[in-house]
Amino acid sequence: MNESATENSNFDRYSRQIRFAPIGVEGQRRLAKSRVLIVGVGALGSVTAEILARAGIGYLRLVDRDFVDLSNLQRQSLFDEDDARQGTPKAMAACQRLSRINSEIAYEPIVADVVPRNLAELGTGVDLILDGTDNFEIRFLLNDYCVRENVPWIYTGCLGADGQTMVVRPNISPCLRCLLPDGPPGTVDTCDTAGVLGPIVHVMAAIQALEAIKILSGNDAALVSGLQVISMWTGRTRVLPLKNLREGNNCPTCKLRKFEWLEGNRFTETVRLCGRNSVQINPGSTNGVNLDRLAKRLADLGFAVTQNPFLLRFSTTENRLTIFADGRAIIEGTDDFSIAKSLYGRFIGG
Repeated sequence: MNESATENSNFDRYSRQIRFAPIGVEGQRRLAKSRVLIVGVGALGSVTAEILARAGIGYLRLVDRDFVDLSNLQRQSLFDEDDARQGTPKAMAACQRLSRINSEIAYEPIVADVVPRNLAELGTGVDLILDGTDNFEIRFLLNDYCVRENVPWIYTGCLGADGQTMVVRPNISPCLRCLLPDGPPGTVDTCDTAGVLGPIVHVMAAIQALEAIKILSGNDAALVSGLQVISMWTGRTRVLPLKNLREGNNCPTCKLRKFEWLEGNRFTETVRLCGRNSVQINPGSTNGVNLDRLAKRLADLGFAVTQNPFLLRFSTTENRLTIFADGRAIIEGTDDFSIAKSLYGRFIGG
């Protein structure tokens, strides 16, 4: 079968999408050649990844630091109870499921935390970066990297029944720091205090995916210009224009070229995990942990250890610890940094 016939056969599955005039055959070809990095494949990221996989994006690199938990299933529709029972890393579970949805495209799952020292490697060779996180520090890190490297990215967030999103095109549109020049908000609700509903996650993921499809198919003129804000509980939607924001300010990032998160000056690697009464410890080492050796040592101490190729897990009287091969650990049962660090030092070292 010649290349043209193969392409036509592959495009049959996208026929309804191709019939939408702004996409067409040429737009679908562009999508098939596109490479996308999704940072965080929990609620937002997993839904966005599924939409893009079904749309025929050629390559998806999915990065997430966490594993599937039962509390995720209320809004993270790509996962199921087996994933939660096995504690499968979200990046791996997502790619396994997506490969059954569309086996024609390429997936690269990466179980890792996104930090200043690895973002350049994670962002290499992609056309677009999508925010699937619940963490403003990572968002400002992405903003720094994308502005410096001139890579478009899409900020998206959800809380309660509200969501917001904006497309950042370096040198064209305002960046996240134009909107928030002082960095992450100091006092804001989190999903611990305000919760989050599944419908707003799916709505915002759909909007994020649509804006991504516009960019990747060559339809930049159709992008929404501004910050889209949706309050699903009241049915209110609005777009806040931001064009003058870029023209009229002295943004530290896109105007003054200060990359404080990318350079590590304002980035914290020990974080509380939203809604989980958990703390993640990232020791900052690239050496990782020998999980087999650690499992044996813990078993010798009398702990019941469960393990898969990506992580091991055991419990103390009050806490459950999950240790990843890269050396990170999630300590459940506390949101106190000092307690989490003490437990890490006691059982893992460093």
